[in-house]
Amino acid sequence: MCTQAQAADEGPALLKGKCMGCHIHEGGDSYSRISHQRKTPEGWLMSIARMQVMHGLSISDDDRRTLVKYLADKQGLAPSETDGVRYAMERRLNTVEHFDEQLTQMCGRCHSGARVALQRRPAKEWEHLVNFHLGQWPSLEYQAQSRDRDWLELALTQMVPELAKRFPLEDQAWADWQKARPKAQALPGQWSFSGHMLAKGDVRGVMTVSADSGDTFKVEVQGQYADGTPFTGSGSAILYNGYEWRGNVKVGDTPMRQIFAALNGEMKGRMFEAEHDERGLDFSAAKDGNARLLSVQPAFLKAGGEAELTLVGSGLSGTPEFGPGVEVVKVLEVTPRQVRVKVKAAADAAVGTRAVALGALKGVDLAVYKDIAEVKVVPAFSIARVGENGGSTPKVQGRFEAEAWGKDAAGQPYRIGYLPATWSVAPFDERAEEDQDVKFAGQMQKDGVFVPGAAGPNPERRMMTNNAGNLKVIAQLEEGGQKGEGHLIVTVQRWNNPPLP
Repeated sequence: MCTQAQAADEGPALLKGKCMGCHIHEGGDSYSRISHQRKTPEGWLMSIARMQVMHGLSISDDDRRTLVKYLADKQGLAPSETDGVRYAMERRLNTVEHFDEQLTQMCGRCHSGARVALQRRPAKEWEHLVNFHLGQWPSLEYQAQSRDRDWLELALTQMVPELAKRFPLEDQAWADWQKARPKAQALPGQWSFSGHMLAKGDVRGVMTVSADSGDTFKVEVQGQYADGTPFTGSGSAILYNGYEWRGNVKVGDTPMRQIFAALNGEMKGRMFEAEHDERGLDFSAAKDGNARLLSVQPAFLKAGGEAELTLVGSGLSGTPEFGPGVEVVKVLEVTPRQVRVKVKAAADAAVGTRAVALGALKGVDLAVYKDIAEVKVVPAFSIARVGENGGSTPKVQGRFEAEAWGKDAAGQPYRIGYLPATWSVAPFDERAEEDQDVKFAGQMQKDGVFVPGAAGPNPERRMMTNNAGNLKVIAQLEEGGQKGEGHLIVTVQRWNNPPLP
């Protein structure tokens, strides 16, 4: 694994030896095109891979890792510059983006808008990118949302100035970050973590980070899911640009990746299976010595009922307070990383969300509810993909949970949390019913996991089409019986699956 010192020492030599054949040396360690961009580690990896595929660059895996490390440290993004678009790095592939219409139509029709928002260039470089697109994919002017307009004129005269203004190379946030960028030495130690995996539930435990060399670490995780299933593993990680944590950890027999932002004694992001990025968990952690509340598990309580609640965090002590109408009946366990209590909610306890307090620590909420007003399927829109059947790509599952919502005394909706439900699928429209998509597209499991059908033409389908489908996902709560619906598209394999979608 590449270290910071290795990247700093070898990076300039690699740029000179591997890149100077095409990129003009501008003095010092500056080169045309390369030195006028800033990107995430994934962005630099994609750029180098493109040089290999399209321009015949010959580079070893070790040298490529060194070059990515060097460029991500030297020309990365400040934390504030990744706000709102980290979902692309974290492989949250069912995210529905909300960019302005112009960017969506000009850029988002072929790849995510986040891929654009996670890089920085001056106007001239954005212009080069437009020309590169047209040269590499000349048919783009004839595709939907471009053939009905003067695409190139709009791209050069409207998009280039707009992108240079919104995503400039020179930015105060980046200048400030370079001065205040923390050292990797702040990360070794023990971290209390909390997480949630769709269709699996809450998880909590401790992640131990040990210094290796430079900006690299050894990692161990010890924890469990809410049902007692163990969550344990070990691996390694590297830090880019002072805060971009990238880890590879084997949990049980499953290789998983960690993509976190490590800032101010906290890590936040996503941890997912290397071969199935749809199987992942939201992850937050706080380092020992940094007093924080991360979560309360579960995060809901029914009025008139009793439950065991666990507060997860670091530097914890004392008895928690849950607000009027919720009494701590018994303290079951108090450690610096978790506080377990038995609580009881009065029948007339005010419904809605209320702040949880543990001494001076706040930052997490508990939902108290009496009745369920609505249930939503999460995610509301999802894509699954056929696979296997002798092919090289695995199936991509759909994974769902039933999110209950209530209404407070003022009639305002509030989120209760994920509750048990029974699951089914139905045709989304008349065409889906006519094509028998429910029969062919796959099977919904009892835990809200949809397993798509096999890849390839299906002789049993009309015209031997594949097992694609357009489905409604239906959740019916076990408590109350309310129903919610989501939308699932089952489609073909993704053959081009880059680090940034």
